[in-house]
Amino acid sequence: MDLPGPKQPLHSFLEKQSFQPNRFSILYHPFYFIRRDLYKQIRKHAPSLSGNLLDFGCGRKPYENLFTVSSYTGVDVESGGHDHRRSRVDVYYDGKHLPFENESFDALFCSEVLEHVFDPDEILSEIGRVLRKGSLALITTPFCWNEHEIPFDYARYSSFGMEYLLKKNGFRVKELDKSGNFPRVCFQLSALYFYEIFKRYGMAGKLLAQIFITPINLIGSLIAAVLPHNRSLYFNNIILAEKC
Repeated sequence: MDLPGPKQPLHSFLEKQSFQPNRFSILYHPFYFIRRDLYKQIRKHAPSLSGNLLDFGCGRKPYENLFTVSSYTGVDVESGGHDHRRSRVDVYYDGKHLPFENESFDALFCSEVLEHVFDPDEILSEIGRVLRKGSLALITTPFCWNEHEIPFDYARYSSFGMEYLLKKNGFRVKELDKSGNFPRVCFQLSALYFYEIFKRYGMAGKLLAQIFITPINLIGSLIAAVLPHNRSLYFNNIILAEKC
């Protein structure tokens, strides 16, 4: 269990746990199931990427430390469903055209972004333009989650939908994984329900929500471990694709 040391303030520790939760996070994290499962999948595939990497829709770059690359460039749209006060954006773009020359990058990381893009064909074509032929792309998209970053939340993609979109726009799918499974999704949605109900009351509400979230996380982890792992309902698509 990684606990904050003297050189790691509590705030930094909790911020990291928000996207890269360890087992300790089960005691308080309202999104424990979905974030932990996604983190494990990204960590698994991150070593496949090398060279100059483009993080499209980078936000706070919560997974940058998982990649060993020559350069790491984060790009994001300036207007969106969230502010960028805590973001670590290197380059802003206008939502349509990336300000880079053709074939500028060797790799792409794009996590939980395409659901916020109204015209994915347009953006995937633009992303393909700035990637060199043979570049690898690690892309994740949610399949089961509530509306967020409202009103800029436009779609949920099945594994078949994502494979179709990528092939249509010049990518070959090398690997397609799913994070989570039916039982874990059910427990996560239960915890999410209480978080959404109480968060409107500020910090006091979030603390009150923990009365429900902590036992859901603990009991859910135990029960989900022994139930059949049906994956017709899951959290995220995690795709490793190659630019053709």
